[in-house]
Amino acid sequence: MSTIGVLALQGAVREHIRSVKETGAQTLEIKRKEQLAEIDGLILPGGESTTMRRLIDGYDFFKAIQAFAKQGKPIFGTCAGLILMANEIEGQDHAHLGLMNMKVARNAFGRQVASFEANLDVTYVGNQFNAVFIRAPYILESGSDVEVLATYKDRAVAAKQGHYLATAFHPELTDDNRFIEYFAQMVEQSKQTLAS
Repeated sequence: MSTIGVLALQGAVREHIRSVKETGAQTLEIKRKEQLAEIDGLILPGGESTTMRRLIDGYDFFKAIQAFAKQGKPIFGTCAGLILMANEIEGQDHAHLGLMNMKVARNAFGRQVASFEANLDVTYVGNQFNAVFIRAPYILESGSDVEVLATYKDRAVAAKQGHYLATAFHPELTDDNRFIEYFAQMVEQSKQTLAS
């Protein structure tokens, strides 16, 4: 059975843990970089991307997460996690982890009062997925190796690149676990591939 870790420095950690458990996968709150050796996939939860980057640096996670990524183990970033994974951020000189070939806009749909829900059709996941947007970013541009999985008002809000997955919304804040289930399938396939 695969084990999916949730980076537990800030953000919607408990909600992700619940969602992962409901897929049948094992889960672990990741509070120390050494724990990355115990997991097969990693979720970077929503929160505040600048604060999360400070905590990633403060707890010496930066190189450890990049090394985890280079092993081919799947990483899923939601909301702030999407910003952390992008290799370019509008209005900023430097990206964070720089894992995905895309440029993102922070708080692109407005502040917290502009939070909303929308039903999206998502490639690989299914139709009418209830997406919760809170101070959400979106993907401004993406490379040819990035597959856009969902759009809202012609803006890209979910994407996949190899073993990376990212959403501008919070799939963990609904009872619809299809997105987390899709990531769990990615993790299981990766585990089998890396073991062979």
